[in-house]
Amino acid sequence: MMHPYLAEFIGTCFLICLGNGVVANVLLQHSKGKEGGWIVIAFGWAMAVFVGVYSVAASSGAHLNPAVSICLAITGKFSWTLVPGYIAAQVAGAYAGASLVWLIYNRHYAATENTGAKLATFCTGPAIRSPFFNLLTETLATMVFLLAVLFITAPKTGLGSLDALPVALLVLAIGLSLGGPTGYAINPARDLGPRMAHATLPIPGKGTSDWGYAWIPVAGPVIGAILAALIFLSLQ
Repeated sequence: MMHPYLAEFIGTCFLICLGNGVVANVLLQHSKGKEGGWIVIAFGWAMAVFVGVYSVAASSGAHLNPAVSICLAITGKFSWTLVPGYIAAQVAGAYAGASLVWLIYNRHYAATENTGAKLATFCTGPAIRSPFFNLLTETLATMVFLLAVLFITAPKTGLGSLDALPVALLVLAIGLSLGGPTGYAINPARDLGPRMAHATLPIPGKGTSDWGYAWIPVAGPVIGAILAALIFLSLQ
């Protein structure tokens, strides 16, 4: 069995490699999946969650998301002392996963002129930029996601391997139903790690990494995690 921090790194790397990979497949020029559409992206992310969770659940509980770690710690299902290490591993794994997508689609990044499309293969952005409502969307979508996760996994302390499929279906539902306004980060590491990769990798003509928006997909999921935990505890 792997060390939990290593497991979180590997699981999050799988999550981002496959999740951002489907976005790259749909958005980048000359890809065979070009213009596959939102449903393809939503299904791709759901399968990415399934692979990430199933791969490392036995070793770490497969949080793969700082919001999950924080939420479980608030509800007493996870130790606060492990939270910083889990978050560091998740962000690092997300950076690594995004870097793999860049390597695999390297020639397609070079062939794509749309800087917004390139950025979208790394991190999220709003369909309509409105900081308050963008933050509200990420907060509420994460709250819904984590409340459902808490009910799916109760009374366990993490996502067991058999929980990989229902959680993947949950992410599919979130993406199809609530993903339109902001691209449903619902995971600070999912956005921050790849945004750091976009900022540091030598991507030709990549444009800005939009750091002015970056706080929203970090703060929103954290607030949503706190709300989900408090609601769950109030129902016990």
